[in-house]
Amino acid sequence: MADQTAERKMEAYLGSLRQRLRGMDRENAREIEVELRTHIKDKASANGAMTSSSVEAALTALGSPDEIAREYLSGYVKSRRRVLDGLFRRAGLSIAGLTVLLGLITGYFTGAALILCAILKPFHPHAAGLWLLGDDEFSLRLGFGNPPGNGKDLLGWWIVPVGFAIGCVLVTLTTRFALWCTGQYRKSLA
Repeated sequence: MADQTAERKMEAYLGSLRQRLRGMDRENAREIEVELRTHIKDKASANGAMTSSSVEAALTALGSPDEIAREYLSGYVKSRRRVLDGLFRRAGLSIAGLTVLLGLITGYFTGAALILCAILKPFHPHAAGLWLLGDDEFSLRLGFGNPPGNGKDLLGWWIVPVGFAIGCVLVTLTTRFALWCTGQYRKSLA
């Protein structure tokens, strides 16, 4: 009979704890319950058979179900918060990475287009250059095709030194920006 009383006390304690762990997913709550049941049985039967008084002593040593549930729930919330922080950090890095990638593509593309336009101007003197089409539309043309009929070549032959200079500066600055971003990313991992 003493074993049944001891078992009932333990089950009542675990049932009370189970109610307080309702905010946690079932799998984790079940693991906690199994862990505590094993702990209580080991502690209560350390000096022989599990009795009502030994179970009572083991439960007193554990603390109230409220205290135990609070500890487990706070650990559970902290672990969930760590997971969420990691997800938000990775999402932030992904957005930052996408922004950096778009900036690098823009910088390299524009720089390369200016350098290429400067190189092609001697081969296509009437079509290559920086053109103003209409009121506010600019076009960097590499000289392929016919020159725009209603457009005006803004730089003329000045596209050669200006295209080389600005293109090289853009490529250099874009490379430095890429290296700086890589360094910042490595620092964030450390």
